Amino acid sequence: MGYYTDNICGIAVMKDGKTVYEDYHDGFGRNDTMHVASVTKSVMSLLTGIAIDKGLIRDTDVRVMDFFPEYVPKRGEKTIYEVRLYHLLTMTAPYKFRSEPWKKVCTSPDWTVAALDLLGGKKGLTGEFRYNTLGIQILGGIIENASGMKVLDFANEYLFKPLGIPEHRPYGIDTKEGQYEYLVSKSPRGDVWYDAPKGMVTSGWGLSLSPTDMMKIGQMCLDNGVYGDRIVSQDWIKTMTTPHVRDLGRSYGYMSFGYLWWIPDKDPDVFAAVGDGGNIIYVNRHKNIAAGITATFRPRVFDRIDFLENVILPQIP
Repeated sequence: MGYYTDNICGIAVMKDGKTVYEDYHDGFGRNDTMHVASVTKSVMSLLTGIAIDKGLIRDTDVRVMDFFPEYVPKRGEKTIYEVRLYHLLTMTAPYKFRSEPWKKVCTSPDWTVAALDLLGGKKGLTGEFRYNTLGIQILGGIIENASGMKVLDFANEYLFKPLGIPEHRPYGIDTKEGQYEYLVSKSPRGDVWYDAPKGMVTSGWGLSLSPTDMMKIGQMCLDNGVYGDRIVSQDWIKTMTTPHVRDLGRSYGYMSFGYLWWIPDKDPDVFAAVGDGGNIIYVNRHKNIAAGITATFRPRVFDRIDFLENVILPQIP
C-alpha cells in the first residue's frame, strides 16, 4: 500500500521513555514547528482536564452558559441552556449551521461570542456527532473565564513549561490573507499560537508545535498524565481517551471519539490527536510508544496512523 508522505516535515518517536527514531525533511529540524491544525483541539482537551484538576471547573457536566453570565442568547433560544461541557468535548453539541460559517466568525470582533451565537437550535440535544472547529472557541472562553488567565498563559504555565516545550507567544495577522498564509505556509512557524481578537488564541486550530513537542505530549499521556511531575490526572487521561462516541462510520475511518481525541480501533490503548495534513500525536500503550509527526497543509490526508503502524513502528526494535 502506498502512503502520502511528501508533505511530512518531521517524525519523532519515543519508546519506553527514550527517543528511538527521528526523521526530518525539506530542511526541517527537530525543533522546527508547523501549524498542527486540529491537534490544537486535543491540546485544549488537556487544558480542560488541568482546569478540572485544579478545581477551576467542577466537571464535564457543568452547563456552558454558567461561564458566560453576561452573554444574552438570541430571543427564543432555549437549547443553549442545556448544553454542557461534555457536549463540546465529544462534538455532540448542537449548532444552528449546516456548514461552518468561517467568514462570519473570523471577521467578528469576538470569536467566542460569535461561536456562542451558533450554539443551540430548535432540534435540542440530539446526541448527534457533528465534527466542527469553530465551536471549540467556546471551550477557550470557558477556560479563560474559569481561570482568570488567557488560554496561552494557562497553556504555557501548566502544560508547555512542565513538558519542556518552549514558551509560546501569540501570532496573528488579522486579515483573511494573514489567516490563510498561516494555514498553508511551508516554512517553520516558530513557537506560536494564532491569536484571535480579544487576546484569545484560536481554540480549534492555530497551534504550532514541533515533532518533539508532540512526542512529549504523547509520552505524558502514555504515562497517565506524568512527565517528571504530574501534569494532569490519570482519571482525566483515562476519560479523555475513552470512546464516548463509537464507530463513526466511513467518513471518519470508523474511528471512535473521546474528549477531542480519536480512538482508531475498538482498543482504547491506542489513541491519537489528528490534524489536517496528517499532523498527529500517536500513543500506543501496547508498544509503549509515543510519536509526533508534523506536516505542511494538504487536505484529506487520512493514512497517517496506518503509515506509522505499518512503516515506522516496524523499524523500531
